[in-house]
Amino acid sequence: MKRIAIYDTTLRDGTQGEGISFSGTGKLRVAERLDAFGVDYIEGGYAASNPKDMAFFRDVKKLNLKHAKIAAFGSTRRANVPVGEDPGVLAMMEADTPVVTFFGKSWKLHIRDVLRTTPEENLKMIADTVRFFKERGKEVIYDAEHFFDGYKDDPDYAEETLRVAAAAGADLVVPCDTNGGTLPNEVYEIVAGLTASFHTAIGIHAHNDSELGVANSIEAVRAGALHVQGTINGFGERCGNANLTSIIPNLLLKMNCLCLKDGRESVKQLRDVSNFVNELANQRAWTKAPFVGDSAFAHKAGMHVDGVRKNPESFEHLDPAEVGNKRRILISELSGASNVFLKAVEMNLQVDKSSPEVREILRELERLEKEGYEFEAAEASFKLLIQKVLKAHRSFFDMEGFRVIVEKNGETEDCRSEATVKIRVNDEVEHTVAEGDGPVNALDGALRRALTRFYPQIADVFLTDYRVRILDPEEHTAAKTRVLIESSDGKENWSTVGVSENLIEASWEALVDSVEYKMFLEEQAGNGTPKA
Repeated sequence: MKRIAIYDTTLRDGTQGEGISFSGTGKLRVAERLDAFGVDYIEGGYAASNPKDMAFFRDVKKLNLKHAKIAAFGSTRRANVPVGEDPGVLAMMEADTPVVTFFGKSWKLHIRDVLRTTPEENLKMIADTVRFFKERGKEVIYDAEHFFDGYKDDPDYAEETLRVAAAAGADLVVPCDTNGGTLPNEVYEIVAGLTASFHTAIGIHAHNDSELGVANSIEAVRAGALHVQGTINGFGERCGNANLTSIIPNLLLKMNCLCLKDGRESVKQLRDVSNFVNELANQRAWTKAPFVGDSAFAHKAGMHVDGVRKNPESFEHLDPAEVGNKRRILISELSGASNVFLKAVEMNLQVDKSSPEVREILRELERLEKEGYEFEAAEASFKLLIQKVLKAHRSFFDMEGFRVIVEKNGETEDCRSEATVKIRVNDEVEHTVAEGDGPVNALDGALRRALTRFYPQIADVFLTDYRVRILDPEEHTAAKTRVLIESSDGKENWSTVGVSENLIEASWEALVDSVEYKMFLEEQAGNGTPKA
């Protein structure tokens, strides 16, 4: 099995992406998670750039990392500055990491217009910096910035920048597609030539500006590269870096390359790692992300669902469990009996695919979608719909009424929302009031306050997202509104939908489904539901 080293630069190159930022504590938590995942290198930051990165290098030594090596990042010495006096080089030494990774220029355009020095001085800058760190016992990785553009401009000089790094003792040289514009066939041809003529190991650092970061990394490995740099979820400047959440499973599961410490066992953590990093970066997960996204193994067309039910390989390129994901069956106007049948099976309901009940569910689905309901993103509401059609649903409470007041104070400019809810559980009536940041927040608070005495589990439920879509814009203020609410109890996440010409009523409908679905989960788990 071919061994490929994974070099994660989420905490350095990834943070250069728009909207991406980690707290100091967050960076340490990501490092711990990546180490447990089994990557080989974790690039902690640019040593000379900011105090937060230097604090990371100090604090990461206190972690009990089991496998990954921490790397500090920087650049070659500056032109005409002795290497031992260059502030950036000294900052990398101050970081006190076992690995240093620094970049140098491979493209004469950059040497002339950016560094404003000579090609000869540039080569000396690379060699001097490698020797400085090797003499001090560091593992040295040389990133050849803009290598592929430089190679197309002057292949001999671009290769020479790698040769002087290797001759000075670099442990690894990494050609970089910094602008992200190189095609996979070009990467393969160039890297194959390098691996044939170099004794030093070759790596790859790709960007995604042409949406080829993953493909270029795979092609470099096919051409002989033994080291891949990238970021979790493809975070990075402009269009991002090569996405490790796609590269790793392709290498491990499809190319039989060992690229995580524990191989196939490690890659089962892939979706969890992706979500963990998104959460700490305060990013919403991309639902269509290959391998790890919610939609990666989601099936909608009736024929596809029927095929997956009979043999998953018919419409899935691998078992979702191999990357920690799961299959999802979507419900829409394209649904067939197989979709409904598999949803019923998920709910442990006894129903036959050809039964009249399945046809009745499909008819009710069609009717509701004509009214503006959409269940693709509201699976909890659809599961409750199945129960209602099959007469398997029991209402946990009845709504007697609700009222919402929004009051604006002209003097203080405060805007106050208050909701009153009256519900009946068995023979008991509960009448409660709550305030909130807005009308929906107040309504949610009043509903849960009314129910908590009867169903304490409701206290665990909180809203994670609230989305509104206007369905008939030509109707202006009388248009129908669809509300989607995402809820969580800290263990499970679910989505519900409501539709009405009245925004508050649509929100109430989605809120009620959210609460009832929580009680359904409790019953399904065998926890029972407290009675009044």
